[in-house]
Amino acid sequence: MRFEQPLWLWLLLVAVALVVAYVIAQRRRSAYAVRFATLPMLEKVAPRRPGWRRHAPALAFLAAIVVLTVAIARPVTDVQVPRERATVVVAMDVSNSMASTDVAPNRFEVAKEAATEFVNNLPEQFNVGLVSFARTATVVSPPSTNHQAAVDAIGNLQMADSTAIGEAVLTSLQAIQSLDAQAANDPPPARIVLLSDGANTSGSPIDEGAQAASQAGVPVSTIAYGTPDGTIDLEGRTIPVPADTESLQGLAEATSGSFYSAESDEELRDVYSDLQSSIGWTTEEREITNLVAGIALAAALLAGLASLLWFSRLP
Repeated sequence: MRFEQPLWLWLLLVAVALVVAYVIAQRRRSAYAVRFATLPMLEKVAPRRPGWRRHAPALAFLAAIVVLTVAIARPVTDVQVPRERATVVVAMDVSNSMASTDVAPNRFEVAKEAATEFVNNLPEQFNVGLVSFARTATVVSPPSTNHQAAVDAIGNLQMADSTAIGEAVLTSLQAIQSLDAQAANDPPPARIVLLSDGANTSGSPIDEGAQAASQAGVPVSTIAYGTPDGTIDLEGRTIPVPADTESLQGLAEATSGSFYSAESDEELRDVYSDLQSSIGWTTEEREITNLVAGIALAAALLAGLASLLWFSRLP
């Protein structure tokens, strides 16, 4: 938190002075009471003492002064606000390694379900597209506000040979740039969310895709999906299919995106949920003077109410 007019914070010294004055007054009051009568007589005159309630209104009033002083200084803090618009391209690996059953029932079915939830939870005004990649990369659903088109496309995905991660990034960028051309005056911010469970074995190198995304200012958030011990059976052979976490992490870091690793159904859904929050919201500085002033008013009202209820007078 910072303050637009921090010089007003010097008024907090007034609150400190009030605390000192209150403590001195209470001590003098106790001293006068002892001088007035003996202790047995005091117990008969005032057998019930208010205890902590005697100080509660004063403390609430002091809190009101402190908070009001903070409000006068015009506090500014970072707050999460929903984005008004954005373009998100979901790039999904559909290589044969997605048939691995290390994630039950298999990686492919879980990935489709999680991606569907992700798309459905994005703000309606966002443009959402889908790119699938195996030996090549294809724009299955161009970015648009028709989220159902992307959901339907996810449900119709089919597996194929090889993994072209670099091509997936380049193809996603083309889909984004094609949409931006239609809104050349003010294109929305864009993000690529890429899931892969293998290594780049086809098409352009990952570095080429990372460089293009970096130059375009489009972050690529990557998800390394599957366990290190995942395997598939191919022509009677058992082939290990671990995700290339190092390359996917490098792609995310090179484009200012985020890297995630998911080895289960629950972890993958958590990743997409976190991505949905980070993409759907942005952090902005907002002045919160009204909020702080409202808290000060509430504290002052509480002080007055407590004093009236307990002592039939205002503090």
